[in-house]
Amino acid sequence: MTIPLSVKGRPEPDVVAANVPYDPHRTRFLPEEVALVVEVVSDESQERDRETKPFKYARAGIPHFWRIEEERGLPVVHSYELDETTRAYVATGIHRERIRTSVPFGIDIDLVRLVR
Repeated sequence: MTIPLSVKGRPEPDVVAANVPYDPHRTRFLPEEVALVVEVVSDESQERDRETKPFKYARAGIPHFWRIEEERGLPVVHSYELDETTRAYVATGIHRERIRTSVPFGIDIDLVRLVR
């Protein structure tokens, strides 16, 4: 699914959490429908996923952004929440073994178990 952020910009996040009814014909989510975008960083996507996309998502008003990276063979989740005043993301955590949060929704994932 893409998210139209501008006339020429429609990024396609690795994961999107949106609060909309299921529609098998849908090909996009509007920024105001999206609660969370997740980018999984690879060698080829580091600059886009760490610098370009978070800036664009924040400017579009998407309230939560997570970036997943690899550290010593294990996933690490960097979580961010939008500061409405500055329209920039503020770090809310670096989750190495487990991610447990109540925003934007309740979730509890054992990250180590995902790869073992």
